[in-house]
Amino acid sequence: MQASDYNLTRKLVAEMIGTGFLLASIVGSGIMVERTAGGNQALALLGSTLSTGALLIVLILMFMPISGAHFNPAVSLAFLIRGSISKLHFVTYICAQLAGGLLGVISAHAMFAVPVLSESTIMRTGFPLWLSEIIATFGLVGVILTLLKARPSSIPYAVGLYIAAAYWFTASTAFANPVVTISRAFTNTTTGIQLINVFAFVSAQLTGAVLAVICFGWLLSSVKAS
Repeated sequence: MQASDYNLTRKLVAEMIGTGFLLASIVGSGIMVERTAGGNQALALLGSTLSTGALLIVLILMFMPISGAHFNPAVSLAFLIRGSISKLHFVTYICAQLAGGLLGVISAHAMFAVPVLSESTIMRTGFPLWLSEIIATFGLVGVILTLLKARPSSIPYAVGLYIAAAYWFTASTAFANPVVTISRAFTNTTTGIQLINVFAFVSAQLTGAVLAVICFGWLLSSVKAS
C-alpha cells in the first residue's frame, strides 16, 4: 500500500469516528433530556444544544489536522466544488460519514438500552423547515469558508457556536447535514425524522451549501488569506 493510500485511510477513519461521535451526541443527548427534562421542551433543547455544540468544537479540534473534520457531505460538497478535494475523496468521505453516522446512532441506542435501529415516526416537513435547512446549511458553510481564509484556527469554536445558535433560530433545529439527517431516520426517539422526509431535508441542505459556495466565493474573492 502506498503512502497516499495510508493517508486516505487515516482521513476516512477520522471522518467515520468524528461523525460517529457527533451522532452519538445528538441522539444520546436527545434520549437523556427526554428522560430527565420532565417534559420541559426548552430545557430539553438547551441540553441537546450544549452537548452538540461543545462536542463539535472538540471533534473539529481533534480531527481537523487529519481529515479537515468535515463530518458532513454538504461541507465536503463545498470543498469539491472549490477544487479543494478530489472526487475520490468526496465519494469516500461520504461513505465514511454514513458509516460513522449509523454507528453513532447504534452506539447511542445501546448506551441507553433502546432498540439498536428503529425507523423514526416523527414527521418533519413543510416549507418553513426546508427554508430553515437551506439557511442553516448556507450559514454553516459560509462560516467555514470565511474563517478558512481569514482565521482557520477559529473554525472549531465558530462552528460549534454557530450550530448551538442555529438550534434555536431555525424552525428545524438546524440539522444542516445530510448524514445527520439520514442517520436520524433510524432512531425512533425525540431527535428522529421520518424516512419519507429525508429527501427534502437533504435537498435543502445541499442547496444551501451550493448557494454558500457561490455567495462566499464572491465575497471572499478580494480577501487575502491570513
